[in-house]
Amino acid sequence: MWLLYGANGYTGELIAREAVRRGERPILAGRTAEKIEPLARELGCEWRAFGLERIDLSGVQAVLHCAGPFSKTSKPMIDACLAAGVHYLDITGEISVFEAIMARNEEAVRRGVMLLPGVGFDVVPTDCLAATLKAKMPEADELWLAFYAPKGEVSRGTLKTMIEGIGDGGAIRRDGKIVRVPMAYDVREIPFLAGTRTAMTIPWGDVSTAYYTTGIPNIRVYNAASPRAIKRIRLVRPFLPILALRPIRTLLQKFADRRTGPNEEKRNNGRMYLWGRVARGNREITMTMSTPEGYLFTVRSSLDAMERVLQNPRPGSFTPARALGADFVNTISGVDVP
Repeated sequence: MWLLYGANGYTGELIAREAVRRGERPILAGRTAEKIEPLARELGCEWRAFGLERIDLSGVQAVLHCAGPFSKTSKPMIDACLAAGVHYLDITGEISVFEAIMARNEEAVRRGVMLLPGVGFDVVPTDCLAATLKAKMPEADELWLAFYAPKGEVSRGTLKTMIEGIGDGGAIRRDGKIVRVPMAYDVREIPFLAGTRTAMTIPWGDVSTAYYTTGIPNIRVYNAASPRAIKRIRLVRPFLPILALRPIRTLLQKFADRRTGPNEEKRNNGRMYLWGRVARGNREITMTMSTPEGYLFTVRSSLDAMERVLQNPRPGSFTPARALGADFVNTISGVDVP
């Protein structure tokens, strides 16, 4: 038996519905009964309502944690999982969360608990791409990853997570250490399957995870954006610390509450395009990949990951590719690796 926390959120509900369609009956959980009970009754699932200060994991083998921002919610859930001997998965993409979870590896091993963050679009495709590229060039000391989401939309939870980190700026990994840099620190042209696009560096989760997966010391992650958007971001960079002030963040979070996420048609018809490069000196190897739309991919990959963890859990802290293999992404419906 596994528990889905945050089942009433945009992504959580999508996962709950797909799980039931597959014949599974997870325990649906969230902070308030008013939001969880109607969904659970509709889907024929057991439900629990609890906050993160009084987590109930009785009778549970594993948790899929979908209630962000994970920088605020992951630690109490992980603490409860470690205390109860329950395996933990989440769909975070936050660098700080990945780093905190990787630091708990010895504790997880002692407790016999598997900690597996980032089992959604953040960061399964890019992590598996990084692992595949590393296998092709074991001596690589530089890794670039990039993605492109044509007409992509974000959910309320994703936007809230972005707002939480708005004052942190960008991030890259240099000589094995995470270094803070300005947003849009580097801009270049990336040859995606869908065509070449301008892309800028962003503080994506792979700045953390790809290092643990590959050991490559220099890592950058890029997101495709229009030159106009990149110019605007560079113009507002000096004001980001102001946007990070609590009163401003509170206002932005209220704006985020109005968001929903892409509708079913956009999820079913959308595609994500990825590109990766490893290099050492003047030698390089590149790869491309495309996947279903990000939220649809997250639904599929998180459920597939949960199935594998329940079948063969391994104690410790893991990235997706280290836990499930570099070829895990190839087993997810709709993924195309030329």
